Amino acid sequence: MTIAPVAPLVSALLSELDREIELTRRVLERLPETAFDWQPHVRSYTAGQLASHLVDILAWVAPTFAYPEYNMATDGAEGSVPAATRAELLARLTTHGAAARQALAAATPADLAAVWTFRNGEQIVLQQPRAEVVRESFLSHFIHHRAQLTVYLRLLEVPVPALYGPTADEPQGREAVPA
Repeated sequence: MTIAPVAPLVSALLSELDREIELTRRVLERLPETAFDWQPHVRSYTAGQLASHLVDILAWVAPTFAYPEYNMATDGAEGSVPAATRAELLARLTTHGAAARQALAAATPADLAAVWTFRNGEQIVLQQPRAEVVRESFLSHFIHHRAQLTVYLRLLEVPVPALYGPTADEPQGREAVPA
């Protein structure tokens, strides 16, 4: 990946982050609290676990800019504690989204280009420039799990909101989320 000048790159990442947070909010607002313990398969997350993991992905952005690496073996492997309510999920989304936005907005060209390492003991799991980590490991990961959650909604017979275009439940779609 070629690193673009900081202003356009930060602007693009912030725009994408803002849009994806608002799209995710639409999905979370539909998730019934009565379905938090439901899971489509024994090897799948419950809906509450998946939704909690989804919003907690954004909590990883700021530490990626604060530290040069994260080592699961020595820094501890913190997992998502499942939220008990939809309000808690939405509050986490807001809090983690704001922290991610603040870290990105403050990023310098050197911050974005600096290589960040994710390891488990001596094993390097991932080593990339921070700009790539944010885009691939956080934003793409965030979008992936939101897509999984929309499948959960469909299986639960909950109307799936329009995200990038119409759905069977919202054939006209919705107004675009402002960037």
